[in-house]
Amino acid sequence: MASCFKTAIHWFRRDLRLTDNQALWNACQQAEQVVPAYILSTWQGTHAWTGPGRQQFLCGCLSSLSRNLEAEGNGALILRNGDAVEALERLVKETRADAIFFNRDPDPFGRNTENRVRELCRSLGIACVDFKDVVLHEPDEVLTNSGSPYKVYTPYSRTWFDLEKEDPLPRARTFQTPKDLASDPLPTLETWGLSSPDDLVAIDPGERAARDRLSRALEGPLERYQEERNLPSAESTSRLGPDLRYGTVSIREIYHRARKTADLAETASARTSLHTFLKQLAWREFFMAILGHFPNVLEEEFNPKWRGLEWDDPEHQDRFQRWQEGNTGFPIVDAGMRQLRATGYMHNRVRMIVAMFLTKDLHLHWRLGEAHFMRHLLDGEVANNNGGWQWSAGTGADAAPYFRIQNPWTQTSRYDPEGIYIKDWLPELADADPRSFQSPPSPGTSTAPGYPAPIVDHREERQETLERFKRHAESTSS
Repeated sequence: MASCFKTAIHWFRRDLRLTDNQALWNACQQAEQVVPAYILSTWQGTHAWTGPGRQQFLCGCLSSLSRNLEAEGNGALILRNGDAVEALERLVKETRADAIFFNRDPDPFGRNTENRVRELCRSLGIACVDFKDVVLHEPDEVLTNSGSPYKVYTPYSRTWFDLEKEDPLPRARTFQTPKDLASDPLPTLETWGLSSPDDLVAIDPGERAARDRLSRALEGPLERYQEERNLPSAESTSRLGPDLRYGTVSIREIYHRARKTADLAETASARTSLHTFLKQLAWREFFMAILGHFPNVLEEEFNPKWRGLEWDDPEHQDRFQRWQEGNTGFPIVDAGMRQLRATGYMHNRVRMIVAMFLTKDLHLHWRLGEAHFMRHLLDGEVANNNGGWQWSAGTGADAAPYFRIQNPWTQTSRYDPEGIYIKDWLPELADADPRSFQSPPSPGTSTAPGYPAPIVDHREERQETLERFKRHAESTSS
């Protein structure tokens, strides 16, 4: 292919890889030399979603990306700090670039910045070339017959599965990054004024580690996904959330490798499990579509019927802090919250349990939990996190009905009956009979010595939640 541009900047964002990177591959095809750039934004230093685990993983991914570019022999990652548009403008002038390439962001914050970059390119008289990369199908590609957005997952997923999925692209190799171009140093946690907790359990960052995780998942855990995905003690999930969030492996590679593995599977059970996993990819894009069409969900309930619902004020009680610390006296809740703080991960079934506990047992606003998860989850995805919290609160798209209130005790009986998961994260319960995790202790007592008594009575708080929803529905219909 003849070069269209002399120098193109590829603006890395949530695509920290060389393999199957739409904008990067096309930049290498269309430009004589490519400047691979990453802009470290300044707002993250004080943003409520900035947590040490997330930033540490990002640091590792950028370090890995830098090494991968250097290994190609003709590439180098150029890092700059500050406002993305201002930094890109300076970089264009330094390199005399005649194009900026990037992959589109599904979030409103990223899209606002993209619009500013497009305006910058117009003002400078250079090309702005952007691509679909983060998702298999963007919001406007999956619509009803009347051209409107889906608000329910099942019909959305039918259309989503029917659409053709693009194949992965090859690895980008020919960069010819200009020599002697200044770059800021790779970031560390100190860049954001953070320090790593001593007990933080890290996962390997970078493209090679991500693809290794995908291979391991396809070699076994995902073939048991249907049967074991709700068991928090089982290793039967992909653990690819952080890789999808930071783009260390592409959604196209994950989809097509999972489909191929399903086609070659020897048992119907394995095929069903892998298809169930693919449904989770559709859920991911459903919530991204909801956010794309209805960005107001970040500020208010998706279902207008429940806007203005009564929530308790966390400033006048210690319940929110005890929930955050995993000190509520509900073993399954506390195990999940401690796993989150220690690893930046929480099993999906447990995420639902702790989210319903915060919103339905403690009557605290879902946005409090949403922010806490975004600060700690390595796979914190704005759209999915918001969708999950509103689902649990009963206020979102395709949400659980408000009267569906999970009981932490019976959830334990069903999904962790031997207490394996709970004992992994609550050492003070190591010697306790796991049957004691399945029903509340006598009033005023605790499950075991040294462990707190439950901070609420689930049965009473469930009734309180039902009454609040009922009162609100009656007040808004009159």
